[in-house]
Amino acid sequence: MNMAQQIIADSAFGCAGQRCLAVSLVITVGEARRTFTEMICDAAATRVVGYGLDKGVQMGPVITMQNKARIESLIGKGAEEGASVPVDGRGAVIKGYEKGSFVRPTILLDMPPEGEVARTEIFGPVLGLMHFNTIDEAIALVNSGSYGNQASLFTSSGAIARRFRYEADAGNVGINIGVAAPMAVFPFSGWKESFFGDMHGQGMDAVEFFTQKKVVIERWPKDWSRKF
Repeated sequence: MNMAQQIIADSAFGCAGQRCLAVSLVITVGEARRTFTEMICDAAATRVVGYGLDKGVQMGPVITMQNKARIESLIGKGAEEGASVPVDGRGAVIKGYEKGSFVRPTILLDMPPEGEVARTEIFGPVLGLMHFNTIDEAIALVNSGSYGNQASLFTSSGAIARRFRYEADAGNVGINIGVAAPMAVFPFSGWKESFFGDMHGQGMDAVEFFTQKKVVIERWPKDWSRKF
């Protein structure tokens, strides 16, 4: 649980959440809820935010003031929809960088699955938490969304991991890793609304895109005949 919390925190708040494969929603299953919630809230509240080249800083600003305002408005929208905000990163002011576009790590607890924020890629240091009693419910939620870029599972069960690999409707699947980013020899496999086009632009898919194929059919019989 401790390692899962550390990896998920790095995934959610690394690069201030501004990467396409940053985790933005965590679903706890069964008994994991209380322990994980306490640990991730502590990790979010204690993460050191500031100018990225200053010693000890763990997270820098978001890219613009406009993006800061957008992220903070989505945090407010999540609260309006029913989520609680045990760690609120809005209104962050960093000493010496008062005009910086900083948003501290934020936790939206008990996000309603049907809410707008739950189905929005915030692209900032905001982590939503939901809870279900079974893995069936968790996978069903993953598959109900219109996007399918990546989904990760943290477990010690090989059987559950195997099931998740085949049943999760996401093109990039991670098991016990926070960012399921494949090396360039593999296709970057976003699914559903997380993909536009006919092929994925990495690995052999990229080669196929620039390849004009030719099919040649030949026959070299020793004795010519219409009998085959």
